[in-house]
Amino acid sequence: MPSQADHDGQASSHMMKTTKRGRPYLKSQDTLDLFATLIVSLQLGPHKQFFRTFPNSFTTDEAAQNLASLKFSQSNRGPDPREPTRVVTTTTTTTFSMTRDMAKAMSQHFMDARLIENATDPTSNLFKDRGVYMLTPKGLHVLERFISKNGINADHIHQVFVSQPICIKLLHLERRSADDEIIVSQSVITALFRRFVGRQPNYPVQSNSATVDQFQRYNERSKGVYLFDHTERPQPLLGKGLQHHRHCFQAVTALEWLCDFTSVVGREEAAEMAAQFVRFGLITLVSDKRKNNDSAIIFTVRGSTTGGNSVVSQQGEFRCTAKAIYKITDEGRRLAHWDNPHGAHDSPNASSSHLPTERSSVEDSIEGGEKKVPDEAKLHRRTSVIQLNSGHNAADKSKESNTTRLRYILEEPALRSLFREFLRSNFCEENLSFWLDVQDFKRKFNITSSAAAATPSSRSTSRSTPGQVAMEKHHESLINTASAIYNTYLAPSSSCELNIDHNLRNEMTKYLEDTVTGLGGKAFQGHIEPEQANAFNATQLQKMIQLYARIQTHVFRLMATDSVPKYIKTPKFLALRNWVEEFDPTESEITQLASGPSAPPGLSPQEETGGAYITISQQASEREHRQAAAVQASTP
Repeated sequence: MPSQADHDGQASSHMMKTTKRGRPYLKSQDTLDLFATLIVSLQLGPHKQFFRTFPNSFTTDEAAQNLASLKFSQSNRGPDPREPTRVVTTTTTTTFSMTRDMAKAMSQHFMDARLIENATDPTSNLFKDRGVYMLTPKGLHVLERFISKNGINADHIHQVFVSQPICIKLLHLERRSADDEIIVSQSVITALFRRFVGRQPNYPVQSNSATVDQFQRYNERSKGVYLFDHTERPQPLLGKGLQHHRHCFQAVTALEWLCDFTSVVGREEAAEMAAQFVRFGLITLVSDKRKNNDSAIIFTVRGSTTGGNSVVSQQGEFRCTAKAIYKITDEGRRLAHWDNPHGAHDSPNASSSHLPTERSSVEDSIEGGEKKVPDEAKLHRRTSVIQLNSGHNAADKSKESNTTRLRYILEEPALRSLFREFLRSNFCEENLSFWLDVQDFKRKFNITSSAAAATPSSRSTSRSTPGQVAMEKHHESLINTASAIYNTYLAPSSSCELNIDHNLRNEMTKYLEDTVTGLGGKAFQGHIEPEQANAFNATQLQKMIQLYARIQTHVFRLMATDSVPKYIKTPKFLALRNWVEEFDPTESEITQLASGPSAPPGLSPQEETGGAYITISQQASEREHRQAAAVQASTP
């Protein structure tokens, strides 16, 4: 499974590193990136099978054909080392090539990871030679993150995100560099178990299936593994009376949940994590009434004990059978904090290590300064929503806390949407709109990517590489965005004119006057005309970004000092805060033990320490907020 990288004409090739199970490493993101690259290269559409039509799907032949020669091009802009005032573009093109059998095997790995599923039979675990396949909610989460991180124009798959459920929160478990196995520690198992069982016992609500749509069903399941109460009949010959067990779940259900809502790959790895739950005394077997001739797959894990009165055992086993039933133990309920009032968890002072989170759409620094790199090597932490309503004691603390509150509001889709409504009612919505537009403009300027299957005809007739074509289109889009921002927010008498410092406005106007006059000889009339914008080069766009960023910082401070203190006192904000906590995975939900790592794994196997973090889908959380707002509006 060779891949070739072409860095501006300098070609190199290497074999993709695979695990003992034959799949590409997850730690290096090879599996997820290859999956997302494939999906972006496909033209998802309706496909028929068994007299049914499946929208936003693809076939085995389409996947195999694209994987046979798949090109991923990424262009990055940055200052020229020899002349910092100039902007240079570096394009890297990676080509994946594989046979049809290898492509089918790779697609099977995607299926094992629960990134895709058989459209006609979602319960099937085999990637068939003639099949129709669709993206799972987990696959859409991974795809959204990949598109946002790499600056990909994904208009052709927009319909998929609108019409199908997306995993709101995906828990990622750190892996070893040597073999790509999950690094197991007590803090990792704690974080995984708390996500597995949820804030409160998740008993499915009995309702008419016709009135519950696929989004509601999926969101209910995402809150934790489905539980039920189980009664064991008396067995007088064995001396056992009637036994009633609470908080039970089926073994197969647990495996499916772990595969769907975490970075676990395949049922084998899910069974290993479940066996760790048994070893740590969090779950225990209730019954396994399989027949004598039924096959049984039992996964066993071993590890050291902590000594003392610890419930951790040296060994744990998990039975992967259709009849096996497990239940949450007293230790598991204690660790899940089910018995605490309102599902409250440990206070921040009780633990020094909290689960980091990463927003798939908010990846730049908040105030327009240096960009934060939200990759697996630099995990950042978010402020808990609880802190949004604290810190009014002193003036200096209030100023700092308002800045922190605004950062969180801008990251949290639900709070940001409500904040926009508040600003609109106070006739200053343009402040938030400008900040978000500039933030998106900065991200798009730095990086753009494309993915396509390299067909023989395209290789022979086209002189331009896919990366060059994508970069040309991207530059046109950036020019349109830059001029739209100025004409909308900064031009005299514009539709959403900002109320900003006079010196900032004059500096922006002076630069445009000099640039436009120098390019075409025609005087600047206060608005950027299309023919004037088309002459802008990358260096001039970068200067506009710098000026926009200064104005963005000014607008941020204005919102933090003037709008946020009023916003957090509104009844709508106070009511929404409870909803945000329901989906917020930080301090108020998953708290790792004090022994958990506060830094990512080291560079060598001896130094690596396990960890966990969560990524959040912006599209899924915004959709959930809209649904919650609609329900609230319809309630008398």
